[in-house]
Amino acid sequence: MVNYQTLIRKYFDEQSFIKSDIESFNNFIDCELQKIIDENREIEPTIIPPNVDEFKIKFDKIRITKPEMIEADGSKRKIFPIEARLRKITYSAPMFITVSAHINGAQRESFETQIGNLPIMLKSKQCHLHKMTDEELVQQGEDPDDPGGYFIINGTEKVIVKVEDLASNRFMTDTDNASPGKYVGKLFSEYGSFKIPHTLEKLKDGIFYLTFTRVRRIPLVVVVKALGVTKDEEIMRFISADREFDEVIVNLLEAADIRNEEDAVDYIAKRSGITQSKEIRVERMQEILDRYLLPHLGTTPKDRAAKAYNLCKMLKKLILTNKGELETDDKDNYSNKRLKLSGDLLADLLRVNMKVLIGDLLYNFQRIVKRGKFPTIKVIIREKLLTSRIYSAMATGSWTGGRKGISQRIQRLNFLETVSHLQRVVSPLSATQENFEARELHCTHMGRLCPIETPERTNIGLKKNLALLATVSHDTPEDELVKTLKGLGMKTSSR
Repeated sequence: MVNYQTLIRKYFDEQSFIKSDIESFNNFIDCELQKIIDENREIEPTIIPPNVDEFKIKFDKIRITKPEMIEADGSKRKIFPIEARLRKITYSAPMFITVSAHINGAQRESFETQIGNLPIMLKSKQCHLHKMTDEELVQQGEDPDDPGGYFIINGTEKVIVKVEDLASNRFMTDTDNASPGKYVGKLFSEYGSFKIPHTLEKLKDGIFYLTFTRVRRIPLVVVVKALGVTKDEEIMRFISADREFDEVIVNLLEAADIRNEEDAVDYIAKRSGITQSKEIRVERMQEILDRYLLPHLGTTPKDRAAKAYNLCKMLKKLILTNKGELETDDKDNYSNKRLKLSGDLLADLLRVNMKVLIGDLLYNFQRIVKRGKFPTIKVIIREKLLTSRIYSAMATGSWTGGRKGISQRIQRLNFLETVSHLQRVVSPLSATQENFEARELHCTHMGRLCPIETPERTNIGLKKNLALLATVSHDTPEDELVKTLKGLGMKTSSR
């Protein structure tokens, strides 16, 4: 007979309640930090000295050390969490980045400089407590049963709560009373700092319209033609190779006057309110299509065919939903949800604040150039700017995108309440809106969320908690997944 108590005890001896959060933070340090720097690798000031043809500032490698303290006399030493609590300081580590300046293609200077301090999660790889034994933890003044997974900001223990959101880069259909058509298709395309909503709807004239960023209600077939798929036969094949839809024929007839890619791009530009000459109009619109239309599929001209193919498949799904052959997607099904853990939320925060740091760097550089001087890059990087903005967000809980309450003071009334707070999942829905379905218990919560531990009254179902044995898996790169599936015998279609 299996002794379940022994199994559960063994599980918690090897695993932690907040293992997923610590892994998320470790992934942020190991991978996401460098990705954010790579997104902002080259910076070109608009104002440069008159005797220089080309000037670029390049960011290269970023590295982060373990938490340390700089005393008043300038000496550096290790700092442990207990000291940060007692002295009311932040448990953080310095971030260093390699910066180089290039004049007319030749490197002028290259150096490593500190760009700020990053708060470190307790028990993560960067923390001094990582892999310490119980005896060593007691010597450092730490509770050996404390799970970690939180931060110390100005001496206060802060936890970054998990945020539940709809899965991005996934096309979902839903009923919409506000739209003239009964059904509407929505997709949030997420890429780097972009999260762009796309809406596909059928109006009373029988035409399917696409809306994204400043492009409002443009016939979908016109957008597909603007992406380089101009033949009606090819569009029909992209939508379905074995079935013809009358709805598609109506849409193709409506766009029959548009015969080539340039005409389609110009049509969208005119409808979007771009009023320059045709060449500039077409160029600007093509840039918008590349950067803001389904950016998760790519942001270069070579990705246009993949975007056209995906739009056609989205159209097919909406047609089948309108015909009643497919059911609408259940937004409350947990397979259509994603959890943003501390690593993901810190990546969002740093991504936005890196743009602020670069803007400040450019402003300082251009201001000095206007005075007739040529500054070194080391002088114009303000490390305190990034540090203060990260500390401020974590101290107040006000995050990017207008979200509030992301960082919360950890509840320490008893051990169970602490563990409960570390496991908390917050929904972005407003407590004042009547989202009755979102507050209900869904069968897909089984084993993932605790069905009992949720507050009463208006917040019921909006503040949840992970189940005790739940772990959150991390994103797997698509290429690795396809490679594994092919190794298991999956065959790809030639179509």
